[in-house]
Order: sequence, then structure tokens, then C-alpha cells
Amino acid sequence: MESTQFQLDVNQRGAIVNLQNKQDDHHMNWVVDPAYLKQVGYQDEDKLFGEFTLTVGDKTYRSVDFEPNVLTTDDDITVSYMIAGLVIVETYRLVGKQVQWDIVVQNPTDDFITLENFGVWASLAYVMFRDKNVHRNMSDSAAVFPSISANFTKLAGVRRDNQGPNLGLFQTAGVTQSVGTYNEWTNRFFENVSPSLDGLLFHQLELAGGYRHGEETANDWIYPHNYVVITGGAAQSWSFVLEPFTTQADFKAVAAANGHPEINYDPLLTVGQTTNIHISLPAGVKPERMVMTYKTDGELHKEDVIGDYEGDVLKTPVKGVGEHNLRIYLTDGRSDLIVFNVMAAVRDLIETRVDWLTKNAYNGKTTKPYDAFTPISNQGESLGKLSLILQTNLLHQTDKTADQVREVEASAVNYVKPKWFTNGDFFKPVNLYGDFYRDMDFEYIGHVYYLLAQFDEDVLQLNSPATYLKWAAQVFNMRVNADLHTSQRGKEEAHTLGVYFLYINDLLAALKKHGLTEEYEQIKGCWEEATQRVAAHSGEYQAAITEHFYDNAGFGPATGALANAGYVKEARLYAELLKANIGYSNDFRSQAPDRWWEAQSYMIHSLWGGITAASALDAYEVLDDTALLLASYRAFVGVLYMYDSNATTPTNQLKPGEAASTYSIAGPNLNRPDLSRNRFGQSTFAKDGGIYTRLFPDGDTGQADWDMGEELAAYLTGFGQNAYLYEKDDGELAVVNGRLEQLSATQYRVTNNAPYPHAVKFIHRQQAVTTTATQVIYDTEKGFLDATVAE
Repeated sequence: MESTQFQLDVNQRGAIVNLQNKQDDHHMNWVVDPAYLKQVGYQDEDKLFGEFTLTVGDKTYRSVDFEPNVLTTDDDITVSYMIAGLVIVETYRLVGKQVQWDIVVQNPTDDFITLENFGVWASLAYVMFRDKNVHRNMSDSAAVFPSISANFTKLAGVRRDNQGPNLGLFQTAGVTQSVGTYNEWTNRFFENVSPSLDGLLFHQLELAGGYRHGEETANDWIYPHNYVVITGGAAQSWSFVLEPFTTQADFKAVAAANGHPEINYDPLLTVGQTTNIHISLPAGVKPERMVMTYKTDGELHKEDVIGDYEGDVLKTPVKGVGEHNLRIYLTDGRSDLIVFNVMAAVRDLIETRVDWLTKNAYNGKTTKPYDAFTPISNQGESLGKLSLILQTNLLHQTDKTADQVREVEASAVNYVKPKWFTNGDFFKPVNLYGDFYRDMDFEYIGHVYYLLAQFDEDVLQLNSPATYLKWAAQVFNMRVNADLHTSQRGKEEAHTLGVYFLYINDLLAALKKHGLTEEYEQIKGCWEEATQRVAAHSGEYQAAITEHFYDNAGFGPATGALANAGYVKEARLYAELLKANIGYSNDFRSQAPDRWWEAQSYMIHSLWGGITAASALDAYEVLDDTALLLASYRAFVGVLYMYDSNATTPTNQLKPGEAASTYSIAGPNLNRPDLSRNRFGQSTFAKDGGIYTRLFPDGDTGQADWDMGEELAAYLTGFGQNAYLYEKDDGELAVVNGRLEQLSATQYRVTNNAPYPHAVKFIHRQQAVTTTATQVIYDTEKGFLDATVAE
């Protein structure tokens, strides 16, 4: 079928195999293409757009195993099945700017029939192509961000180049339980192939049930997985539309035009704060109830807070901690929801984590390897916990500081130095990976030594700050100086960017200040050469490829590095990839940077979620692009969730100070249903065999936090200290990581919600005030006033 907006092609079974927006000069196919599946050897034709699974009477049926009746006219395509005594009909129409998709399940019998599960594949082109032509991954693939709601579910398909047009799926009738995903992937890491990883996600609309019997999530009280009962002679129906959109704001506008409420909310509040939720409802309906739900000590607390709703804004004091669900019941019988998090003081969360690490993760002299922090890993990412301990104590010294810093110091000297370097010689790396070493490991080690050098002599025990600064320079020189490597792999990795963009300028300033001129010049030269090389090839986006074919661990640091190095034009190019990578949703957890390979599902990944968020914030401060600021904050809220012991919905409950590196957002995760909406460590995949038996030879260690810490150290240098004023599109003043109260026509009180207040910045006007005060006064005509005025 064709319209002025779309070309839609189905296969002989009636599944959509090609959907192109004719206004898109690139002609992207917005659904999973079976020709690509065949090309790379994936056997997933049963998951093409429109195919489904159905469970009735404990028996599961796949539509692909049945022959449908496909009727095509000029106006619509109708696909009909007879399965398990039911008639299932899907109809596609092209109307204006929309693809209209109706699903009807009819029960022609005299008895009721229970749909225990009914999952229909809405397989948008969420693909990491097995292709070193990164433009294919940017232009022919989309990140998909779900907003799940009984009556107003939507999927935002955002093309990875962020150039649009994008494609949204919007529910217009019926009840949706959830959205599940299935992952198909190939990882050739042990074949010494780079890039080694590709794959794709298939999205399934869960219209009934969602989980196989016995695999339901244990604690997820927010999203239902109810059976659907169809009485004799009756039918159940669902309707969706696919429609183009451009920006996040336009996505909301298109949703509103399709009858969806528009709800704007803060993804994170702390105890004692009041909500500031703006709600715009469809014409002709009003709210009947607004029920706030949270869980404490295993008990759900529900309160109708509609009395606090006035002028389209809900301002109600939050009670309890953990995930909060606001469900809005409308007078026409439909409902919508949002999910946000409520935390105790973020400072307490961070310092509790630091205390836990020094008490529980440090081996000391009693357990081998001596002075290591567990879990043990050869990868430098595992040293991020050391940087977190140091960064926290630099911001807030306590009576525990000396002991905590000295534990890290002992680890850095007695464990890290001889493990990664032969006889502790920083220019002789140890082949920890068989016959090679990872040059990227050294940026984490260099960060630890640089942070140690920031402490006073009386805190340190084993060496002087000057010694650690020298060590940091030597390790970092090894990281970025290709001439110091003899292997081709080492030389190539030295040219790659990495998380060191977070502290490179601080390191260079310290080297210059302390007279380490030779090291300063060497490292500065390598840094400039690396960023110049990436900038020169920014049009090819080469830094978006790492060991994976398309990776935010590549284009994230590239964006931050280019911005920090002053390559503004080139940083803007890469920043578009970041903006397309960080989600937006009615659930704060679904606003994570797009990544799937640690969870086999759309996921929060603590380390790379945090580094991506930090990249966006660094780039914002240089590029003055508000979308980056807002995206960075959304992403960091998800990262903090990985440390939140008050979270109640995951099956894996964390004790105060514990953490988990991975959270599977989808429910169900159809690859591993036990991980659905759950936090975990990657060693859980050891039981799946295959590549995981080599990645985790000790099996499931139960340790969920091996590669965590560096992202919180990055958080502490940004939102850990700063609130940010900005202007909205309508010219109104707003704040991120804080609260705003208008005092007069020109003056506002700004509350800095950072755990360690240091500054309030207004990047667009190039204004800032440095203060540890939690409140400052901003005047739109005079700028920041004396911070003490607000006390």
C-alpha cells in the first residue's frame, strides 16, 4: 500500500517487512527486514512486525506456525487467523500521516476463553548492523524508548543520527499490559575480531499476560500481567497508529493529537519535597482520581491526591522512598501513569556506598590478592570504585577520610601497580589477557593516581602527592602515547579516546602547576593529536565504533573529548548521536542511554550510562544545547537507581551500600525472564553457556558491581555539585538539579539539590555563582546576587 506519507509492504503472511516514510530522503525501512536477518543468519521470521504469540489453556501458539488469510485492497490489508477456537484479525490502513493498526480477537464459541498471554510483535528497526559503515547504523537504525500505560502506551523510535524523521507508535484503543523485548546477537570477542558484537531487539506489545507461567516478576507492583477473558460471542480489540515525529517535544505533541495526556514530571525527588507535575488532558475528559502508590516494608500505600491538583499542576508532598507510581484515572474510564523515584539524601547514598566498599570490598592483608578491592577483575573498569572513594572524600572529608584514602592508597601501590605493570614499571604492561594487554585499562589507573595526588601529605601514608602525580603522568603517557607500545594493538588503542576525557584537563593543569614540564608537554601533545584525529574524521563518525559496531562507549567519550578540546563544530556532530541515545519516557528507568548487550534487553548500565550522561553534560557546558543538559540529568537519575537500596520493584533487593551494574528495563526480558525489571551482575549469564562460560569461568559469582564507580566519580564532578539554570522554549526560566521559586518580576530563589553544592550555572548567559550555599538569588536583569542574600 502507498499513501502520500508511507509505503507499506507485507510478505505473503501479511507481516510488515517494509515501512518507509516517503518524506524521508534516506528511505529508511522502519521495521525489521527479513532480508537482513537472512544475511546475518538470524532465524527470527516469527518476530516480524505483526506476528504474535498466544497462550490459551496453558498451550502456546505462534502465528508463524499457522497459515493466515491475507486480503489486500487499495485501502487496507486484513490478516486473519483461526487459532485455539479464536479468530484473530489484524488490519492495516494508510490514513493521512498515519499507519492505522487494529487488532481484534473474536470468540465465536459459546464459552468464555482466557488469553493467558497475547504478545504481538511491533518490531521497529532497532538494529546494530554488522557493518563497519557506521552511517548505516546511524541512518537505518533506531533506538526505541517505551512509555507503558494501560490505555496510552507509546514507543518513540528515534533514528540514531537524530536527524529524523522519527517514528512513533501510539495506542488509541484497548489495554496494554507491558512491552517485552527479545534480543538476537553475535559476539566474536574471543575470535580476536574487532568490532565483534552485533544484534537487534524485537519489541513485543503484551496485550494479555506477558510472562510464561512461573516466570512472573516477584516484586514489580507497577506493571500488571493480567489474563484477558473473552466471553462467548464477544471480542477484544486494540488499536495503534504509527506516525512520524521530529523532536521529543513533537513526540508529545503527536501523542496529544492522538488523544494522549501530556504529563511532565521530575524523574527524581528527595524525601520532603513536593511534586511539580504538569498534566494536560485530552479535550472532553477530566481526572476522576489521582492515585499515588509506593511500597514500604512490603506493603503498598495508595493515596488519592486529586485534592492537590489545581490549574493542571499536581503539587503534593511525597511520602515514602523508592519508586512512586502516579496513576491518573479519567472520567471516560481510561488511565495513564508516570513512574518517578524518591530517594533519601543522595549524599547519604554515596557516602554509604563508600563506607560499604571500604568495609566489605577491601581485602586488606587478610585475603588474597592482598589490598585489592573485590570483585577481582583484570579490566580497569573495576578500579572505578577506588576513584569513587577518593572523589567523595575530596568533596567531603570526614573522620573516616584518612582510613578510607589509605586503603585505596595501599591498593593502588601494592595491588594495582604490580598487577598491571611488570615489577611496577609503568612502561612495561603485563599481558593480563593472554598474549595482550588493554591500553584502555590505564586511564582508570591514571585517574586513581591523579586523585591520590590531590590529598595532603598528612592523609597519605606510602608516598607523597608529588609521587602520585608523577605516577599518574607516566601511566597516562602510556595510555595515550602510541610510541611507547610495541604491539600494533597497543598502538591502535593508544589513539582511541576513552573516559579520560573526564579528567584530562585537570591532570594537565596539575602537571603544569607542579612543574612536571616534560610530562605535561608529552601528554598534552598526545591528547591534542588524539582529539585532532577524531575531529578530522568526525564526518565519518569513526569514534562511534569500538569493539562493537556502534557503541555509546565510543561516541559518548568522543563528544565529551571534542567539546573539552575546543572542537565545537565536530562536537556538535557527535552530540546528535548522544541526544538520540538517551531516552524519554513516562518511567524514569526507561530514560536510560540506549544499550542492550549486558542485559540482552533495553537496560540501564551503570558505568556506560553514567559516562554517556557525563559526556552529554560536558558537551552541554561547551555547546549550550539544552537537550544535552536535560538528557544528561535523565540518564544520571537512572544510574543512581543502580545504588538505591530503597528500590522495591526489582527481585534483587540491595542492602544499603550495595550496588548492581545492570538493570533490565523490559518486562518481560524474553531471553531471560528472571531478569525482567531486575538489577544484576553479568556473571548471571554464566549459566547460559556459550561465550559466557569463558567470560565467567567461575560461574555466577553473585557479585553484581564489578565495573562500577567511575560513573559516580563523574557524577560528582557535575550534578554532584552543580545546579543549572536554563531558558525553556517559551522564554521561561527553569532549573535542572534544583528547585526554582519566583520572588518578584525579576528575582528567583534557586535551590541547589546537588549532594555537595558548589555552584549554580547559567550556561546560556555565561553566568555562574560559586558557593556551598544551597540557595542563591538570581535576577534576570542583574544576574546572580550575593549568595548570602538567600540564606
